Amino acid sequence: MRSKLIPFAVTLSMMCPLGLIAAVIGTNPASHPLTVERIATLPAGEQPAWRDYLARSVAARAADQKFLAAEIRALGGPPPVVPPAAGRIPRLSATRPAEWFTTAEARKMADNVITFQTPAGGWSKNFNAADHARQPGEAFAPHTNVSRFLTAGDNDQPADSGWSYIGTFDNNATIGELRFLAKVIAANPGEKISAPWRTAFARGLNYVFTAQYPHGGWPQSYPLDGGYHDAVTFNDDAFANIVTLLHDIAAGKNEFAFTSQDQRTRAAASAARGIACILRAQMVSDGRLTVWCQQHDSLTLAPTSARNYEMPSKSGSESASLALFLMQLPKPSPEIVRAVHAAAAWFEKTALRDVAFTAAPDGTGRKLQPAPGAGPIWARYYDLKTDHPIFGDRDKTIHDDVNEISAERRNGYSWFGNTGKRMLDHYAKWAKAHPR
Repeated sequence: MRSKLIPFAVTLSMMCPLGLIAAVIGTNPASHPLTVERIATLPAGEQPAWRDYLARSVAARAADQKFLAAEIRALGGPPPVVPPAAGRIPRLSATRPAEWFTTAEARKMADNVITFQTPAGGWSKNFNAADHARQPGEAFAPHTNVSRFLTAGDNDQPADSGWSYIGTFDNNATIGELRFLAKVIAANPGEKISAPWRTAFARGLNYVFTAQYPHGGWPQSYPLDGGYHDAVTFNDDAFANIVTLLHDIAAGKNEFAFTSQDQRTRAAASAARGIACILRAQMVSDGRLTVWCQQHDSLTLAPTSARNYEMPSKSGSESASLALFLMQLPKPSPEIVRAVHAAAAWFEKTALRDVAFTAAPDGTGRKLQPAPGAGPIWARYYDLKTDHPIFGDRDKTIHDDVNEISAERRNGYSWFGNTGKRMLDHYAKWAKAHPR
């Protein structure tokens, strides 16, 4: 069943094209977490798998917290250190030369990385493992993972202020650690030296398998964190990062040659279920396939909200990345081919030209301004029904003009981008080999 469109809390009847009178056109509703009550609304045959998933998540979260509490009790006082927050070291695996992974520096970093692995097998985000190993009693994540703009009723309010994004796929977390460990393992093949890294890798890969929903999607955080974190998350390429890793493991080449046949088989099956979920989540408007939202409801796959200014919509950023990902798949199925053609048609329809999101002469920061010959660019969000650009603010208001939102949000978020152009350029070549 394809993802169904859902209306905003306030009907977007005042939507108008760029250049007309701006208006507040709606209020961003909160995303629904995965709960026992919601699972009970599913067909009877689907409920057991979802109840089991939720129960395992609750148990894993309790085990993670119990582990940390036991460490703190053993210390007899407050933890000795606060986890440092400065960059994410595993991302270096994409840029370092192969020989670097044989160095003492790389091995030390790998040792540090595995100390931050949670009992459930995942990692948090925004910690620095370059020169710091996690100490007993130390949190698995820095306090900076919690938004500094929180207000009452904020969509970003964690269920537990001391326990957020533990673990997560956000900001390439967990996937980045697994790729980094694989690089170090491959460069240091000795069984004795690589054994702790192999164990951590196996636990992390099992975490990815365990976190996958019954319909094939993944939440942003696992064990489940509640709120929008439970949604199937395409935001910032989280989903594509997971499936790409699984494909690489399934192939068993390069740094993943050390993986077992069982791991490769499970990775291939998990990736296939993930791709099926991507296809199911692709939205339909007026009987036609279109694109995707940043995130989709954990149960229904309907487009849903995330932070206060991230509303149910058609995404001009994540959708381009998803289409690029699908075009990279070898021997695409008819369903994948159809999905890509539909997404490309939507991007051709919604391109914005002769405008640019640049610094305004009045010194108020970036604004959308006339720029003859500029583009194409795409807005981050488009209305579900009209395909007109829309924009959110921290107070949950939805606007039809980016220039009307607060300066803080206008200048602090990626409201426009040109990934759609890169996607269409690639599509022009891909479509010749995969005609409609």
